[in-house]
Amino acid sequence: MMREKLYKILDKNGYSCNGGVCEWYLPEKGKNNTWTPGKWMPKIKGKLVPCQNGYHLCRENNILDWLGESIFEAEYRGYVLENTDKVIVREVRLLRKCENWNKRTDRLFACWCIRDTPLFDGGTVWNLLTDERSRNAVEIVERFVNGNATKEELAAARDAAEAVVRIAMGVAASAAEWDAKWVAEWAAAEAAVIVAVGTVAGAVASTVAKATVEAAIAYAAAREREDDDVSHVVRDDVKKLQTKELLRILNA
Repeated sequence: MMREKLYKILDKNGYSCNGGVCEWYLPEKGKNNTWTPGKWMPKIKGKLVPCQNGYHLCRENNILDWLGESIFEAEYRGYVLENTDKVIVREVRLLRKCENWNKRTDRLFACWCIRDTPLFDGGTVWNLLTDERSRNAVEIVERFVNGNATKEELAAARDAAEAVVRIAMGVAASAAEWDAKWVAEWAAAEAAVIVAVGTVAGAVASTVAKATVEAAIAYAAAREREDDDVSHVVRDDVKKLQTKELLRILNA
């Protein structure tokens, strides 16, 4: 039996959410806070094929790519097929639910991505928010999820942040071309809107994380660091830091 820590991302009802239709056997938490693993899922027959046949799990370094409403630690037994951002197996069971992951921590992690995703020159994506309305949206979300702001305040902050993006798009529509600096600032402003709008847990954080990665890459390009190698380095470095923070939340 494998001991490597792997994860399965499901919707709030225990169904697959990243492709396929499958109801999973869920682990149960006892009164003493210990977990009883779910039953082993039915063994997959036939050849394992990524995205077609087999149970798909992800490792820690890829968890950011698959975020959803519910995160479970899982284990497999038997043969495993390695893929770029996942592993495919025949037999799997869920060990425990990562209870620290919910709508609140999803949005707080998204806010962290905006505040703390680094830029190559020592700044962060927060510095790309040049309009106070965008920053205010992030601050209101942080207050809201901690019970210190009303729904009305959140809605007003969201509308103001959306106005910033609409204005930016209007300016871009009349421009001959989009420069990298504008792309970086727009991606950051769009991230602020997404975190303020909010949807199901996982969707916010995943979308904002990607937007802030793109902002960091565009910012590097704006500073004449446009080569592909630098873009890959920026993407990889930023995703590693974001993943580290996400795992800290899950294991807190």
